[in-house]
Amino acid sequence: MKIAAVGWYLILGCVCAGPVLTQMMSAQEHTPAKQQGSVPTVEEAKAFLDDAEARLFDLGNKAQRAAWVQENFITDDTNQIAADAGEIVNTLTVELAKKAHRFDSLKLPPVMARKMLLVKLSVGFPAPSNAAEQKELAAIATSLAGDYGKGKWCPPAAVDAKCLDITAVEHILATSHDPEELKNAWIGWHAIGAPMRRRYVRLVELGNKGSRELGYSDVGGIWRSMYDMPPDQFAKETDRLWEQLQPLYQSLHAYVRGQLAKKYGAALVPAKGPIPAQLLGNPWSQEWNNVYSLMDSPKPAQSYDLTKILRDRHTDARGMVKYGEGFFTSLGFVPLPPTFWERSLFTKPLDREVICHASAWDLDSKEDLRVKMCIQITEEDFRVIHHELGHNFYQRAYENQPPLFQNSANDGFHEAVGDTIALSVTPEYLKKIGLIETVPASSEDTDYLLQLALEKVAFLPFGLLVDKWRWEVFSGQVKPEEYNQAWWDLRLKYQGIVPPVQRTEADFDPGAKFHVPGNVPYMRYFLARILQFQFQRALCREAGYSGPLHRCSIYGNKVAGERLNKMLSLGASKPWPEALEVLTGERQLDASALADYFAPLKTWLDEQNKKNNYPVGW
Repeated sequence: MKIAAVGWYLILGCVCAGPVLTQMMSAQEHTPAKQQGSVPTVEEAKAFLDDAEARLFDLGNKAQRAAWVQENFITDDTNQIAADAGEIVNTLTVELAKKAHRFDSLKLPPVMARKMLLVKLSVGFPAPSNAAEQKELAAIATSLAGDYGKGKWCPPAAVDAKCLDITAVEHILATSHDPEELKNAWIGWHAIGAPMRRRYVRLVELGNKGSRELGYSDVGGIWRSMYDMPPDQFAKETDRLWEQLQPLYQSLHAYVRGQLAKKYGAALVPAKGPIPAQLLGNPWSQEWNNVYSLMDSPKPAQSYDLTKILRDRHTDARGMVKYGEGFFTSLGFVPLPPTFWERSLFTKPLDREVICHASAWDLDSKEDLRVKMCIQITEEDFRVIHHELGHNFYQRAYENQPPLFQNSANDGFHEAVGDTIALSVTPEYLKKIGLIETVPASSEDTDYLLQLALEKVAFLPFGLLVDKWRWEVFSGQVKPEEYNQAWWDLRLKYQGIVPPVQRTEADFDPGAKFHVPGNVPYMRYFLARILQFQFQRALCREAGYSGPLHRCSIYGNKVAGERLNKMLSLGASKPWPEALEVLTGERQLDASALADYFAPLKTWLDEQNKKNNYPVGW
């Protein structure tokens, strides 16, 4: 889910790096701009930082409000207003990032050194210094996001159907088992990307030009520089984590492919090949929980349907959010402010276009917290709400930090906190809040783990490849005439999926995923999948829980809540390994918590694949 970050983080949402990063960057990735003028002093550096922080905070918050209006009222006028505001912030961040290099030779106190580094990295997607190109970049970025928000699939007139937005398309792909309908909906939605292609090429050109003016090789060099390690090392770290988790994913892939073949036949789903993308219950095949009903896993005798329960109780969108707030207050957090309930968007308006993609907002770095989401009364959105509120409570926890530190330790942390809370949406939790009467027996946990794996584990390769594709695009390794082929090469390599029909370079399928036209870095979601299980393991341990990790919910445990808040309140004031240590006692990303969580399922999947002769791999 998207976090609409506070203040000057607006353009991309800052991913905060550590104070040693300047010394760690390779010459290839980053060459500081040449110093000019007299030898600077620490006092001058402080004055520069104070001024930069105040200006970024003020203009960033104003741009944030413009973005809120634009995403809630998509018109040519609001697009222009948001573009103008974004241009001002982007121009300022580039200007300040360049000026910050004047102080590279100084040995600054730790807090100042970290702030100076964050100023340098705040550019996210830097505009060139040329004023006309700054305006052009801002206009392109806004138009791409707006096009996604207004995107629709219009079925043939003979079908006598109205045009469908992404919410309606998602519903079809989640619920239909008609291969032809699934194929048509998939193709229809992906058509929105093609008109974006030429503008996206220009977006890359301008961002790379701005990056080079700052001494980086390209935009990808900036994005990878934000993780308290050299950019090349970070890329290797993501590969290391994927290698740890690939066997689990491949076992899941083999089982799901075999089950889909039983449903749709070998002619559509080959026994040994990749899975057709349109059959996995999601427009992007990123999470597969919607095909759970097609799996022949042993269903618990006391199984429950949370979607049906919520609808039978006539739960409305506001009531769904109230459940999420109740989780956090049970941990000792203060309830959300009245303005949250007055200013948030919970349902899709009937009279205007909005960007429905779920997002969390903090518009004043104090109490103006909001969510924007077209809530559907489903189990999936029940979990998503818990996730989005995780962003809001994180935002509130670090509100007393200086503006430059008002963000998460890295962008994966912000996502992981919400995901950690969603992990606690267990049957035990649902029973405590009165949504179910009986918790299924632990002997029947395989089915529960399978449902969760179809969401969490299935997502891992997609979470990795979106930015791998962009890194290759930014670096020029992938040329504009290869954009779509490179996209599907990565999806085949990592996910083992293929499109339902042949795709060409007339298509731009990355544009059908919000985060590409929305220009939001995506590696945060892959990291969050790792971090959330580390967080959950640590919080459950803090709560005194000793049973299977997948059975643990920290709901109602104020000791765990206090430990969580201690980490959240640090914001970006410390490098992420230090923040991780505060919560978990560990300083390195560790995929073992995720692997351990799903270990019983991995054993079961391997048994099923062997018994049914489902080959592993594609």
